[in-house]
Amino acid sequence: MTQPQLEVHQVSTRYGGGIVEALNTVSLFIQPGSMVALFGANGAGKSTCLKSISGLIRSTGGLITEGEIRYEGRTVTRMAPESVSRLGVAHVLEGRHCFPHLTVEENLRTGAIGLRRKQVGAALEEIYERFPRLKRKRHLQAGNTSGGEQQMTAIGRALLTRPRLLILDEPSMGLAPNLYAEIFESIRQLNRDSGISVLIAEQNVAVTLPAVDSVYLLDGGRVTKAGPASEFSVSAIADVYLGNSAVG
Repeated sequence: MTQPQLEVHQVSTRYGGGIVEALNTVSLFIQPGSMVALFGANGAGKSTCLKSISGLIRSTGGLITEGEIRYEGRTVTRMAPESVSRLGVAHVLEGRHCFPHLTVEENLRTGAIGLRRKQVGAALEEIYERFPRLKRKRHLQAGNTSGGEQQMTAIGRALLTRPRLLILDEPSMGLAPNLYAEIFESIRQLNRDSGISVLIAEQNVAVTLPAVDSVYLLDGGRVTKAGPASEFSVSAIADVYLGNSAVG
């Protein structure tokens, strides 16, 4: 079997100087070129898990207290986020973090800082081909575009860093279902075309589940079930949200 691209081994993460437990011995694995979904209710620990992987956990007052995270065979457990990014990991945070007073294209260009000047034009065109709405709005301030267009901008900016692993935190949040389906189809096509691996934390199970290779269910900071996506159904995953064990 191919060596996993990402290996999270028994990771526990706490906040408040180690007092508040957010993750408890979480393990997950991503094979190169695969799409993996992390499903769970609000407060289940999805964002904490993603930030632990990308190194952003310390910026929110969190601390990995045990376990190990390896990316492409290299230990990144306590690596600074900029160092993890340079290794080929791009993390799109929950909430569409754009610079509202910059244009869409200026926002995108902030992700192209590592490219040579002659590469930037072609790289931008690739983003515009993937998200045609952005080409039409490229001269508008990002703050004057729709929520879906801001999400596309955030994802496009991440893609301009040329990642090999794209981490997405709740990209459907606040979006109409048809617009999220459009964005998600672009992500799925990206995975097929380029082989970029995708780890996505979501609550929109109906759109996400059919497209991913494997699933991890997170509840109360623990992985309660994991396996191939074919072993799960939308209704079964919904029970995690609606059952007595769900974390709000």
